Amino acid sequence: MSLVVGVDGWKSGWIGVVIDCGEVSLRYDSSLAGFVTDFSTADALVVDVPIGLPVKGRRLADKEARNFVGPRASSVFTTPPLGPLLASSYQAALRLCRDQYGYGLSSQSYALKDKILEADALAPAAPTVLEGHPEVSFAALKGSRLGYPKRAWNGQMERRRLLAQAGIDLPDELPQDVGRAPVDDVLDAAVMAWTARRVALGEAQSLPEPPEQIGSRQVAI
Repeated sequence: MSLVVGVDGWKSGWIGVVIDCGEVSLRYDSSLAGFVTDFSTADALVVDVPIGLPVKGRRLADKEARNFVGPRASSVFTTPPLGPLLASSYQAALRLCRDQYGYGLSSQSYALKDKILEADALAPAAPTVLEGHPEVSFAALKGSRLGYPKRAWNGQMERRRLLAQAGIDLPDELPQDVGRAPVDDVLDAAVMAWTARRVALGEAQSLPEPPEQIGSRQVAI
């Protein structure tokens, strides 16, 4: 049986759902590096953060992910190039993105810059660390697009039910360091673990297929 990990970031750090020989557990770490180090023997670690930044234009992965999730397309942010992420403020990053790359930048994307940069630095030396997107994975798990947003009651209940049907049962009460996290972040980490398990079993598909070549990297969700 495989060891796989799904990871999602939130404002206080990172949440991980670990599946080890079929047993599900939850972990918290202040850094993604902590998960990469602690689970260096994992068959796959899938994280909800862009890995592989565009040099120009937009990533095919983001475009195809939006098409895949349909009504949940707004959940797929455009991944910015490195330059805007290094800007000192959101307004500066937005101007740089518009002037040099011809498109805007959401405040949500800029707010994730530290997590994006951490993942971007870690991934080249950790080939089992892969990018996922929760809304893409939930749609794949359901076999159709989801009808409710992840913060809505109906959306959260549907996502938890889908995970349970896939053998990922989340307890009603979580450890304190994870239990204070928003519900949607816990669910997102869990479906990243579902995707990691599919990677380990050779069942996962990527967007795009084959991955896009950006510099020396194969980039895909």
